[in-house]
Amino acid sequence: MTPTSDRPVLLGLLPNEIATALAHAPFPAYRFKQIAQWIYQKRAASFEAMSNLGLTDRAWLNEHFQVGYQAPAEERVSADGTRKYLFEVGGKATAYVECVYIPEDDRATLCVSSQSGCRMGCQFCATGDHGFNRSLSAAQILSQFYSIPYADKISSFVFMGMGEPFDNTDEVLRALRCLTSDDGFAFSPRRITVSTVGVIPGLKRFLDESECHLAVSLHSPFDQEREKWIPAQKAYPIAEVLKILKDYDFRHQRRLSFEYILFGGQNDSLSHAKALIKLLSVCPGCRVNLILYHPVPGKPFQRPKTEQAFWFRDYLSQNGLFATLRQSRGEDIEAACGLLSKQKKSQA
Repeated sequence: MTPTSDRPVLLGLLPNEIATALAHAPFPAYRFKQIAQWIYQKRAASFEAMSNLGLTDRAWLNEHFQVGYQAPAEERVSADGTRKYLFEVGGKATAYVECVYIPEDDRATLCVSSQSGCRMGCQFCATGDHGFNRSLSAAQILSQFYSIPYADKISSFVFMGMGEPFDNTDEVLRALRCLTSDDGFAFSPRRITVSTVGVIPGLKRFLDESECHLAVSLHSPFDQEREKWIPAQKAYPIAEVLKILKDYDFRHQRRLSFEYILFGGQNDSLSHAKALIKLLSVCPGCRVNLILYHPVPGKPFQRPKTEQAFWFRDYLSQNGLFATLRQSRGEDIEAACGLLSKQKKSQA
């Protein structure tokens, strides 16, 4: 997804911003809206595809700008229909970012990345092993959706791929505006979820500037244990995050959820379940998404026993905390965040 030149990219700019960028173009201003429609409504990959623009206009655009489209470098297909796409991205060195297309019945979810690598250092995550390469631009985030062949089948987005979205707040919010604007891709914000470990400055901006759903990566109700697994807990304690969240209304259309990866024998006990119920009681109406850990080579975590995972879910639900157990998908293609790019990097 590295730009092919230093020409400015139009993907990631809304129509009024495209008009500003093209203010000195040698063609009428009504063309600006047509160009935006080609980018966001028709998903044109190049200016050459914009057939209602004259050849001279297209040539000028191609000389001075680029759409921002970048095809994935690799695709892997799972036996369960999950597809993982790998995109090359520049920075300190050649690196990669991933997105995952997850079809299910009559809907499909796209899991997108916001950074190449990550600064958060979560101990269970393969992405953290990459170190940090760079934050993605809005165009690079959107290209993960814009350029895959199943884009027209996507019904929801989750920002749960590589990187911490609120360590790249400006570009993530810009991407969200393009996804949800009537002049952009026109997706409902109720079809988009952004996940964070709780980086408070970006979290506050997101809550005030976006109506998309929020998911907080929790994984333990105990501060000391959570800090061991998620170092960001030290700078942004979950207690402080919850103080902010309880002032927002998540009981109607906007949804608040907490992601909780189950590590077998480490965070799936009765004491964990009781503490989790108590901790989240300050956020009525929230839900917990339980996730079976996808083992990463070299990490000291194991997948829990299936019966223990079901018990944990049922205990939470029976005691007033709505919980779901997410089905694992794409394990045969390294669909868990960071695994495929880590493998690709090691082969380079």
